[in-house]
Amino acid sequence: MFLSSVLFLSIIGILFVHSAGSYWSEVHYKGQMPFALKQAAYLVVGIFGAFIIQKSSFIRSDGFWKGLYIVAIILLIGVLIPGIGVVRNGSQSWISLGFMNFQPAELAKIAVLGVLASSLANEKNSRMKMYIQSAVLLLLPIGFIMVQPDFGSAFVLVVAVFFLLFAAGLPFKFFLWIGLSGIVAFVLLIVSAPYRLVRIQAFLDPWNDPLGSGFQAIQSLLAIGPAGLFGFGYGNSRQKFLYLPEPQNDFIFSILLEEAGFIGGFIIVLAFVTFFTTSFTMAARAKTRERQLMIIGFTSLLAVQTFLNMGVVTGLLPVTGVTLPFISYGGSSLVMTWGIIGIILNLAKETDKEGGR
Repeated sequence: MFLSSVLFLSIIGILFVHSAGSYWSEVHYKGQMPFALKQAAYLVVGIFGAFIIQKSSFIRSDGFWKGLYIVAIILLIGVLIPGIGVVRNGSQSWISLGFMNFQPAELAKIAVLGVLASSLANEKNSRMKMYIQSAVLLLLPIGFIMVQPDFGSAFVLVVAVFFLLFAAGLPFKFFLWIGLSGIVAFVLLIVSAPYRLVRIQAFLDPWNDPLGSGFQAIQSLLAIGPAGLFGFGYGNSRQKFLYLPEPQNDFIFSILLEEAGFIGGFIIVLAFVTFFTTSFTMAARAKTRERQLMIIGFTSLLAVQTFLNMGVVTGLLPVTGVTLPFISYGGSSLVMTWGIIGIILNLAKETDKEGGR
């Protein structure tokens, strides 16, 4: 069920990347490889990578996660260097590899959760040392990600770490302090970048600026609202004709709901719930604390990202640039997501063996 759900979502992703991005590709990328073909190629690379990871033993090494964390920090610094980092939509968050743009924040999210889970599982660490390590391991990459700026990735990582720390059994007062610190940080972020306040205002009343800050939210609702139970049929979206900017990316779920309706959206949500449920079940079966925390951390990461994307698309949350796992167009996102699948399968394989003894 775990593998079936992620394969189903990935195939649906290719189909709707084709539908949502066909006209945008024709207008803005005429003569280049269609988005759907690129997405299919990324999926093949991702599945191959997941297969290699699932067969490898280095995933269970503490040294691997420490090394990956260092590499992620280096890449986060590198992406900020002019000439290395690529600017898109006002954010310097990508490194061009020629055949695709790589987003170091995607790797950083995996590295942070892996090294944190390894650290939290170490019973030799005192509670105070655990607090300090958690803060340092999280805040260092978060700082570099926010400089890009990429608030969406930073938010997803922070919330996923919150769930990981909760699963690790840290006391309630710790989370109380985190909550208060988060409120202060949120206010400082708004003060440092007023455009974030504009986004919140647009979330509360997008029709106050329908051609500016509220444009994407309104166009998304105009896609979803009239779709009804069954939608307008595959390929029959109207909002993909340059109403929704880059509809194959963050707002692909809008196009999916427009074409497949409530029933289609419900099936996609059910597939995600199946994926998360089976993954958390594997975490519950894990025989070592480290593997349990890792599976919980990585599953929480994808769950938070899914909830955030769907919340933005349906108007429940302010607009934030976060992709929908497995479905949104993007090479680094899809490949890294399948990398997480490989890691979970690797850890699950070990739990199955231990459970059979």
